Amino acid sequence: MKAILIAVTVLFHCLGQRCILGQEPLCQSHSSCSECIRSPGCAWCTQTDFLKPGESNERRCDSPEALKARRCKGDHVINPGKHPLTYVKNSDLSSDHENVVQLRPQNINIKLRVGVPFEFRVEFRRAVGYPIDLYYLMDLSYSMKDDLEQIKTLGQKILKKLKDITDTVRIGFGSFVDKEMLPYVSQVKARRRNPCPNRIDTCQPAFSFKNVLPLTHDAREFEREVSKQDISGNLDAPEAGLDAIMQAAVCKDKIKWGDVTRILVYTSDDTFHMAGDGRLGGVFQPHNGQCHLNDNGSYNGRAYDYPSVGHVSRVLQDNNIQLIFAVTEDIYPAYKALSALIPQSVVGVLKNDSSNVVDLISEAYGNLSSTLVLEQEGAPKELDVSYKSTCKGNQADSEWKEKGVCQGIKHEQIAFNVRLNASACLKEPQTFRIKMQGINEEVKITVHTECHCDCGVPEKASKHCSSTGTLSCGVCSCDEGHLGQRCECVQQSDADSIINMLASCRPDNGSLVCSGHGTCECGKCVCHGHYSGKFCECDDNSCEYHNNHLCNGKGRCKCGTCHCTEDYTGSACECSPSQDKCMNDKGLCSGQGKCTCNRCQCNEGFKGEHCSAFTDECMLLKSCVGCHVEPGTPDPKVCAVECLNATVSRLDGTHELRCTYEATMSYDVKLDDGKIVLRYADLPRSVDKTTLIIGISVSSIIFIGIIIIIIYRCLLELYDIREYQNFVKAQKQTEWKEVQNPLFKGATTTVYNPLHVKDEIEKEHSE
Repeated sequence: MKAILIAVTVLFHCLGQRCILGQEPLCQSHSSCSECIRSPGCAWCTQTDFLKPGESNERRCDSPEALKARRCKGDHVINPGKHPLTYVKNSDLSSDHENVVQLRPQNINIKLRVGVPFEFRVEFRRAVGYPIDLYYLMDLSYSMKDDLEQIKTLGQKILKKLKDITDTVRIGFGSFVDKEMLPYVSQVKARRRNPCPNRIDTCQPAFSFKNVLPLTHDAREFEREVSKQDISGNLDAPEAGLDAIMQAAVCKDKIKWGDVTRILVYTSDDTFHMAGDGRLGGVFQPHNGQCHLNDNGSYNGRAYDYPSVGHVSRVLQDNNIQLIFAVTEDIYPAYKALSALIPQSVVGVLKNDSSNVVDLISEAYGNLSSTLVLEQEGAPKELDVSYKSTCKGNQADSEWKEKGVCQGIKHEQIAFNVRLNASACLKEPQTFRIKMQGINEEVKITVHTECHCDCGVPEKASKHCSSTGTLSCGVCSCDEGHLGQRCECVQQSDADSIINMLASCRPDNGSLVCSGHGTCECGKCVCHGHYSGKFCECDDNSCEYHNNHLCNGKGRCKCGTCHCTEDYTGSACECSPSQDKCMNDKGLCSGQGKCTCNRCQCNEGFKGEHCSAFTDECMLLKSCVGCHVEPGTPDPKVCAVECLNATVSRLDGTHELRCTYEATMSYDVKLDDGKIVLRYADLPRSVDKTTLIIGISVSSIIFIGIIIIIIYRCLLELYDIREYQNFVKAQKQTEWKEVQNPLFKGATTTVYNPLHVKDEIEKEHSE
């Protein structure tokens, strides 16, 4: 419950703020000094005469300001957290090769209060020309044959490229294939001696990992040792890459890693075995993360399974090794996914013959060094650590994050704000580290939580405690048989005495002892917490809140009522005595309102922040105009009431002002130096616009209708004439002559005499 209370308090009063510098959280009172200072925003008063008779010890626990207001002297106030940070080592940033400092501070002690966040600053600048150790780890399975030939001649080029970054570079070489057992490597003797896929080539026997050349400054030695290497081979596609990375990282003495920038370059054209794959060969023992190289620098891998990705990642971080995967394009996605699980690692695409490996290393190292990640290591579970980064151009994060991250950094100085917040008391001081990924420097932080009051040696048989109790932190711990604020009462043992004592702590027989909010000591109520009164009947925390403060922070709550100070008024002391927000050029509330709580309360008919505008000026003084223009002598007293004591004047002639009265008068209303001014005049005579508009509209409609009818009749007449003319013309064209009509052609009759047919025929022949 206490943890929830602390969390809620911090949430509402310290959210996103550094509490030691910002607004103090609301104090939750406690009866002992140690519990009090564990509550955010609380302090404890050890002054012996601080409490009034009948007050409980919880009244000693309050905010520092409240204790001071109640006249607790400063040297008697226990309020931890004033000087929480102590620098043990804080050397300046330096690029001097004899004393390189890239991260500051280096060692600090911090005292925290539970639930009160504290911030401090960490600075970083990458040293110019910082030495580099580069270890080249190569897959020597048969498919890498042409790559090996390239690497044999690249030692000088790699060193030359890295010397563009720093003057001090060392280079080493290691190789790997796979575990020397089935189903990874053939166990046939002939294939074991020469695992090449054809008889033409000669290969060396397979191995898990071999440290060919420890780190050295001599590029010629690198080329000489690498040139002695032969390709090898195995049965399956995945290799023992994670085995090799593990040995290269943990065998620091045999690889000869220095306290410099450590880079491990991993080249392969195939994937890798992971934890669990060793069971195929009968290996069940998980890898122990130790160095297992023999005197010849070899590791056979038969005793332990392949390491897990998480194990490899943790080992690389512990040893500050940055990993560059140089792999062929077809397996790039697999290593991209692996790189996402290993901090400070990048992936580059390697050509099939490794001809671009020098440029790839240079580019990958640039990408690694430009991304900076600050994170904690070994922080206790009771401590929350978060970061805000200030990177290039002083651009700071707007939110707290789990890690501090900056990208695109070269040699600029950057900063991180680190926030620590303890959720519970630590049993003893805890030490953890904040470090930059891939950098061997760190910030050592020792955290103490202030959960106990140092009030000196307790005073036994103290006179303040009536010589029958022990005084510690201003509080009496009474000896057995004694009670009271100062142990002044002897505890009653007989029933009648106890009943009489309890009766004096109740207003009536039906009430609880001390209203249930205190204890009865010596026949008087000792109230708990924020309760007060003879019978603890008053809740001194039940007053109204304003601006998230009890009684607006401008008064004290007594028995549910705010007693305001500094001339503040109101039920929650919310009314400021100032009247500056009620003033304008027309005076206080423009003379038409009252200033209450530094706000104008306008008279009827007025509105606005300063009551400088009318709600409806025409209706406000309409009755006033009527009082002056209606027949009969106006009663001055009646008109003064109707006119709200306005200054009234009649204008000569006719005027058309803003407002009208009975269609005969016009008037307007203005404020002049806080006084109402009314002007009215006769409204100009004019034709009834409504009648005129209606008459014009009706006449126009009739006139337009007549014109439309006339036009229609004319068009109809023209149409009839045209149709008649067309009919006459068509009639003339249809007159028929009888001879021309084929219906009236005469008939023709031909008669043949059969007696003369022969004569006719002969006659036709003779012709």
